[in-house]
Amino acid sequence: MTLVNHLIHGEMTAGTGRTADVFNPSTGQVSKQVALADRATMQQAIDSAKSAFPAWRKTPPAKRAQVMFRFKQLLEDHEAAISKLISEEHGKTLEDAAGELKRGIENVEFACGAPQILKGEYSRNVGPNIDAWSDLQPIGVVAGITPFNFPAMVPLWMYPLAIVCGNCFILKPSERDPSSTLYIAQLLQEAGLPKGVLNVVHGDKEAVDALIEAPEVKALSFVGSTPIAEYIYSEGTKRGKRVQALGGAKNHAVLMPDADLDNAVSALMGAAYGSCGERCMAISVAVCVGDQIADALIEKLTPQIKALKIGAGTNCGLDMGPLVTAVARDKVKGYIDAGVAQGASLVVDGRDLVVSGNENGYFVGGTLFDRVTPEMTIYTDEIFGPVLCIVRVGSLEAAMQLINDHEYGNGTCIFTRDGEAAHLFCDEIEVGMVGVNVPLPVPVSYHSFGGWKRSLFGDLHAYGPDGVRFYTRKKAVTQRWPQRASHEAAQFAFPSNN
Repeated sequence: MTLVNHLIHGEMTAGTGRTADVFNPSTGQVSKQVALADRATMQQAIDSAKSAFPAWRKTPPAKRAQVMFRFKQLLEDHEAAISKLISEEHGKTLEDAAGELKRGIENVEFACGAPQILKGEYSRNVGPNIDAWSDLQPIGVVAGITPFNFPAMVPLWMYPLAIVCGNCFILKPSERDPSSTLYIAQLLQEAGLPKGVLNVVHGDKEAVDALIEAPEVKALSFVGSTPIAEYIYSEGTKRGKRVQALGGAKNHAVLMPDADLDNAVSALMGAAYGSCGERCMAISVAVCVGDQIADALIEKLTPQIKALKIGAGTNCGLDMGPLVTAVARDKVKGYIDAGVAQGASLVVDGRDLVVSGNENGYFVGGTLFDRVTPEMTIYTDEIFGPVLCIVRVGSLEAAMQLINDHEYGNGTCIFTRDGEAAHLFCDEIEVGMVGVNVPLPVPVSYHSFGGWKRSLFGDLHAYGPDGVRFYTRKKAVTQRWPQRASHEAAQFAFPSNN
C-alpha cells in the first residue's frame, strides 16, 4: 500500500506511524494511505520553517520571484499528472481538475510580481530635512489549512504569495486527497525553493490544534466549513495570531423575468452540478422572480439534468464524477430525503443512480427541487452536493431580502438584461462576491476572494492585494539627518509640520 508522507525540511518522512485510508471515490476502494502527524511531527515542521526564515527573509524579492517563475513552468509541464492525481482521489473530472490547476497557476503568476507588490512608499521632505517611507515586511512562520474540494487550487491561493512575501509556510492539506498537493509541493522544491521554506504536514484535528497552539506560528489561513472556521478563528485570535478563515456558503442565483433563459440554464447546469456541487461557489438556489420564469426554467433544466454524463472522474468527456467519500454521499442523500419529507417538490431525483462498472462508487445524480421555502433544511444548509433548489418570489426586492436574510454571504449572481436591476442588486446585496450574468463570480488572482457574514472570519480576503496585506506587516520609517553645525532646542509641544 502506497503511503503519502510528510514533506519536512525538503525530506519525505512518515512521522510517527499513525495513518488514514485514502479512497478512490469512483470505485469505493482504498487506494493508498496517508501519514497523520502528531504534535511532535508538527513541531519538526515548525522548527524547520523557523530555522529557514532568517535567510529567506533576507533573500531579495526578485530572487524569490525567480523561484515562482520556474515553479509556474513546472506546474504547466506536469498538468496531466496533477489532474490525474486530483481526479483519482477527489473524483472530479479530468477537465475540471485541469481547470482548478489553471486557476491556481494564476495565483503563482501574481506571486511572480513580488518586486512590484512588495515595494513600499516614499515621501521626501515631510518636514524640515525629514523623509518618510513605508516597508512591507514578512511576519515569520505562517500556516495554511486547506479543504478536500480544491487540493491544488486553494493551497496555491496561499503559500506562493506568503513565500514571495518572505515568510516560511506550513501547509496542512486535506487528508482525503493529499497526493496532488504533495506532488505540487515537490515541484516547488525542484524549482529551487530552499529547504524549510515550505513544509507539508498531513493530519487531522491533532495537527490543526498543534498549529493553532504553537507560538512560533504567527498567522493562519483556513478554507473549509463554517464550524471549523469559527473554531480556528476563535482559538487562533485569542492566542494573538493573525487569522483569515473562509467558511461555508449558500449561493443564490436570481433569475429575472427578462433573463436570457437559455444562457442562464447553461450557466446553472455548470454552476450547480460541476464538480458534483462540491464547490464553495456552487449555485445551490435559483431564486425565480415570478412563476412564469420558474416554470420555464424547470422545463429546460429537467431534461439536461437527466442527461448528465456521470462516471469515474478519470474518464474523459464526463460532466460529473462521484462525491469524495461515502459519508459525503450519504449526507447528500439524507438532505434529499429531508427535502421530500418537508414538502419540497422533487423534480429530478439523483439518489438511485448506479454507474455501470463502478457500482461501489460514491455517486449521486443531479437533483432538482421546486417550491423550496426558507425554513427547509435543503435551503438553510450548505448541502455540498449536486442539488439545486428553486425558490419562487414575486419581486427583485423579495429575492434580495431572501438572500440578505441568509446567514451566509459568500457568492451570488443575477441573470437579467436590465441594467438598473443589476446595479441595484450589486449595490444592495449583502454578499462578498457578486456576478451579473456570471454564475461563479470567483475573482481573478489580482483581486481578492472572500465572502461576508458567516462565510468569512477575519478582516482580509484571500490572495491578491488582501493576501499581500495578510502575509506582511507594514513598517513606517521617519528619518532625519540634522546639519552638524546647527543646535536645536528641546521641543515640548507635540511635533507637527506647521
